[in-house]
Amino acid sequence: MADEASRVSVIVVEDHPVYREGIVRGLALSGRVEVVAEASTGRQALQEIRKRHPRVALIDYRLPDLDGIAVLHSIVRDAIPTRVIILSATADSSVVFRAVQEGAAGYVPKDARRQEIVDAVLKVAAGHVVIAAELTGALADEIRIRGPQESPILTARERQVLEAFSRGLSIRQTASELFLAVSTVKTHTQRMYEKLQVSDRAAAVAEAMRRGLLE
Repeated sequence: MADEASRVSVIVVEDHPVYREGIVRGLALSGRVEVVAEASTGRQALQEIRKRHPRVALIDYRLPDLDGIAVLHSIVRDAIPTRVIILSATADSSVVFRAVQEGAAGYVPKDARRQEIVDAVLKVAAGHVVIAAELTGALADEIRIRGPQESPILTARERQVLEAFSRGLSIRQTASELFLAVSTVKTHTQRMYEKLQVSDRAAAVAEAMRRGLLE
């Protein structure tokens, strides 16, 4: 069994208590995961994630208030390092596509075996992206249909950083203007670079203008 320091910290977000308890039990029995928090709503989840910064969040797509992708959006927007796996009963390719675009590190069906969920958590914690095998075909079709026509989704904060760069501001100047830590602006910048497939500020501005993301 892994020692406590090497276990992956996880929050489980699910509004059905019996299902949530089953996931928590399965993760705990693996000996490699520590469930540091549970939540039954999206707002509760965000409170716990902001407080604890778990390595991985398992989040149900359908929640009573915010859906799982809305929670994911907030995590990415605020540059919280928690990696998100969406749990869902739906195999709708448009939902999977949206989750991946928003930054999900995994998408797993709710009827997956407990060991499959444990494996997904460990892989995502190690930096991999995990999409259930039965969903990859539909996702590939969705990407072929929609991908070429859609610009990458930039978060509101990434757009603010991009706009500042378009005015010639440095990362430090952007941080000061937006009242953010320099490290936070660097995180937003890196994610923006990955979405635009560029490696510096000038290229990001040029690519954003080409795609109509900047006037």
